[in-house]
Formats: sequence, C-alpha cells, structure tokens
Amino acid sequence: MTPLPSAPADALDGILQRHRHDATRLLQILIDAQDLDGWLPPPMLTRIAAALDLPRARVEGVAGFYSFLHTASVGRYRVLFSDNITDRMLGNAGLMDALCAKLWVEPGKRSEDGLVSIATTSCTGLCDQGPALLVNGRAIGQLDHRRINAIAELIRQQTPLERWPAEFFRVTHNIRRRDALLNLDMAPGAALSAVLALGREGWLTEMEASRLRGRGGAGFTTSVKWLSARNAPGAEKVIVCNADEGEPGTFKDRVLLAGFADLVFEGMTLAAWAVGARQGLLYLRGEYRWLRPHLDAVLARRRSAGLLGPAILGERGFDFDIDIHLGAGAYVCGEETALIESLEGKRGTPRIRPPFPVTHGYLGRPTVVNNVETLAKTCLIALQGGAAFAATGTAQSAGTKLLSVSGDCAAPGIYEYPFGVTLARVLEDCGASDTQAVQVGGAAGLCLAGYEFQRRIAYEDVPTAGAFMVFDATRDLFEVARAFVHFFAHESCGFCTPCRVGTALLKGFMDKLADGHGAQADLADIEWLDRLLKNASHCGLGSAAPNPVIDTLQKFRPAYERRLLSLDFEPAFDLDGALAEARRLTARNDPGAHLATHEETRE
Repeated sequence: MTPLPSAPADALDGILQRHRHDATRLLQILIDAQDLDGWLPPPMLTRIAAALDLPRARVEGVAGFYSFLHTASVGRYRVLFSDNITDRMLGNAGLMDALCAKLWVEPGKRSEDGLVSIATTSCTGLCDQGPALLVNGRAIGQLDHRRINAIAELIRQQTPLERWPAEFFRVTHNIRRRDALLNLDMAPGAALSAVLALGREGWLTEMEASRLRGRGGAGFTTSVKWLSARNAPGAEKVIVCNADEGEPGTFKDRVLLAGFADLVFEGMTLAAWAVGARQGLLYLRGEYRWLRPHLDAVLARRRSAGLLGPAILGERGFDFDIDIHLGAGAYVCGEETALIESLEGKRGTPRIRPPFPVTHGYLGRPTVVNNVETLAKTCLIALQGGAAFAATGTAQSAGTKLLSVSGDCAAPGIYEYPFGVTLARVLEDCGASDTQAVQVGGAAGLCLAGYEFQRRIAYEDVPTAGAFMVFDATRDLFEVARAFVHFFAHESCGFCTPCRVGTALLKGFMDKLADGHGAQADLADIEWLDRLLKNASHCGLGSAAPNPVIDTLQKFRPAYERRLLSLDFEPAFDLDGALAEARRLTARNDPGAHLATHEETRE
C-alpha cells in the first residue's frame, strides 16, 4: 500500500480494526482518521478504500460531501465562525475580520505557516450565546474583541486546546421557562419500569392515547410510526434518534442532550420496547461533537445500571443498546432518509420514497427515526399516562413545545409552552420590543409580520421544529432572506437539478438586488424560481429553500423594491465599463467608443 505521509500507518490500522473494517462505518472511519493529522491526505483515502474493499472514488466522494472533512490541509487550528443570521446581527463579521488580521490569514484560506485557517460555517447551535465559533470542533460562544484577542494569542503561541481557559468552552443552558418536560425530575429507569409493567400492547395503547406528534417539524404521529415499524416484516428493528439539529436558530436539542440526556436515551429504549428493536443509533451533528464525551459517559452509566444491554431491568428478551454516530457538517442529513444514508457511511443524499424507513430503513431494516425532543417526551407519557399528556395543548397538537428563542430580545434561550401559545406571549416573555418580524421554524419556516403575532404555535396554525428568531424594526428583512438563501445554496446536496441550480440562481438574483442592479423583471423571475423550487425539488430542503423569499416578498416587499435601480431591466455586468481598457489602449473616448445607456436609447 501507499505509505502515509505523516500519520502513522499503525494508528490508521487501529481505527479500521476498531470499526471492524465495516464499510457502513466509512463516515466514522474518516472522522477518526482525520483526527490523526487534521485532514485526509490522498494516500490515507487510498489505504482506507483498500482496507474496506471500496472503490477509491466512493471514499473520496464521501470525504468531499461533508464540510467538516478536509482533503487538503487546513492547519493545526481550524476556526469556523458561526454564520447564522443572529450571529451576523451580533457582529460576527467584524470579529472574524479582527482575528484574521491578528493572525495574518485570509478568510477561507490557510496561513502561510500552516498553523491556522479561518472560515465560516452554518449555525453552530449557540444562537442564545453568540457570536460563536468552533475551534477544532470545540464550541466557544459569547465572543467579543477581548476574547478574540485572547484566542489570537493562544493560537500564535500554539497552546493546546486542553490548556485554553475553561470558561471559553462553557456553554450555558439558558432555560427561561419550564413546563412539563423541563420540570420532570425522573430517576433513570423510572419510565422503563412503568412501561414494562404495562407490557408492549399496553404501552402502545398509552402512546396512541397521548396523540404525541413528532417534534422535528413534520408532526407525524409517533404511535403510528412505531406501530408501522413493529408490524413491518423483519426481526431486526432499529431505533434512530435524529440529533442532527441543523436548522438555523434551533438549539433546544443541544440543551436536552447536555442537560437531559437520560430522558433522550430512556425515550429511545421505550421506543425499542414498543417496536421490538435491539439496535439504537443516535446521529449527533458534527457541530455538537463536543457533547460526545458527556453522552458516552451517560450511556456507560446506564449500561452499568442495567438500563441498556441484555435483559434490561431483568426483562428476558429485552436486549437493546445505543451507539453514537457523528455527522460531519451537512444540513441535508436532518432529513430522515439522508440521515440513514449517512449512518450507512454514504453521502447524505435523500432517498426516493416509498419505501419508507419504517419498512426499509437502516441497512434495509424497519427503522423508527424520531427527534430528540420527541423521544424525551415519551418519558412523560410513560410516567403520567397518555390521557394526561393529551390534556395539554390544542385539539391537533398535544403536549408542550420547546422553543429556541434568539435575535432581538432581552432574554434569548429555551422556553417551554403548551401548544397554542401566541407569538405575542412569547415575545413578551423574552423581552422583545418594537418587533418587526419573527422567523418561526428556522430558515425553512415562516416569516411572520406584526399583524400575525396573535397566531398560535401549533401544527394547525404555525408549526415549528423549535426556532423562534426575533427581528426588530432596525433589521433589513431583505438581508435576512438573502442570508437564508445563501445558506440553502451552500447546503444543497446537489442531487436534483431544481435544487442544485435553482438555489444558485436564487442566490444570484438576491445578490444582484443587493448590489444595486435589480429591476422589476428580477422580482418576477424570483417568484418564478420560488414556484419551481417548491414544486420540483426532490426533498424538503429544495422545496423549503424559497420560503424566506416568498414570505418577505409578500409581507415586506418595499425592502426589495427600494433596491431596484429602475423598473426596466438593468444588467449586473457593466459592458461599457469593461471596454474602458480597450478605449485607453486605442486612445479613443469619443461617443462612438461608448455603449449607449437605456436612457439615451429612449431619448
């Protein structure tokens, strides 16, 4: 085999052995291999392909798909500033420029000495304590110029991250309002004991009575999903916890995983009891990799207590365990079929449905994919009963909802409310004033104007996975929508043409307006593109990509129209200006050497 340039070959062999030379664990192998040297050199990819008996192109294709995997050196320190709109509002651009200047490095490039590279990434899940960044996967929030100066000096001195000030890495929960879930004080195993007493059929009956719907945004009834997987042919069932919380402005799952991990893992085990599953997988987004040691410790403690592994709580035949799989920076993997592809070590490309995961999911097995909050909520149902759970909320939305509140408010953080709460109530509680708009559900959600603030958070009115971003009257809603369009163009997986090309075209139109070259015809083209993306895209990413533009065009159209140069078409490219050098070289500057303007043509 080709010798490795830097990382010891035996270290890579150890990684391959730890993952049992299993090709379905390719993504995990690549993540661990990258830790050896900070990137994935070509000889390393070749060696991994040979060891797994995979085509070299397949391995490189996976490595090139995920933004946190690098096939070129990015330096000893990889600094990624969160580029979510709320971080921009808090001044992340100026802080990033300051750090680049102090370390003599251009944004998006590696320093000449190979020490550091500085770039941006999508939302890091620290919207309640931004501006934020990741340095070699470790999260640092509450950035200001003093902290930036300290970070620059630590990098310049090549100080290992373990010796950086501990307060830099302190992430607070910022829980502002608690209700049923966040007030639950449950001893590990209590919910499991309750459902074992009920039996599988009794437990599923309680789940049906609860009317619990998925908290990931789609709102599919949880008991229906569980029953479909239980009744699907095949003995090997799988429970997957979707912890790929990539929607900009959402950070509730971060808080649940950091402070309530037992509820999440117990919820997975409750699902396993109902479905008859033996295998559990938690897909943890790459931006939350810093939570991995904590989650591993909780899993180890639960195994020691007999809450995971063979014969859970002494119940013969109830064998179930959980493994954590890391993502590597791909928003599309929040979609359940793309997540399953990633779990299988592939590029995170959404599958065509049907078949659905409940019958043909992970490795072709019946698979339940539930959100972090959904699984945690099942503990409430186990302890208090389905009817008690359903008594809270609205007719079509039972229980409570966690909201990740950020933006222009005095108290950003996590708020738990019964379904049916109005936007006005949330705005009052979080200390928002002079609010112009609220983006509910993240970039893929709804932008609501002031006259809509009496609408309610519920699946039958304003559904949301949890993001609640506040924008006061000083904010330019065009720039907000433009930031979301850039996000979708960056995160498109490229599988289908409408999304791959459409998001790039939409980005181009928004940039054209921002540069002052817009015309009325551009707004019509944008609306046509919006319809195309929504109706022709392969998955939810493409169909949701135009949402921010559709809403802001309808409700805040002046923010677009004031950017129009004229009501007529105006090319973004200045052809006459491009001919200036030719005029200089030919010593001509007469009218015949210039292109006529639109105004001159009309005259």
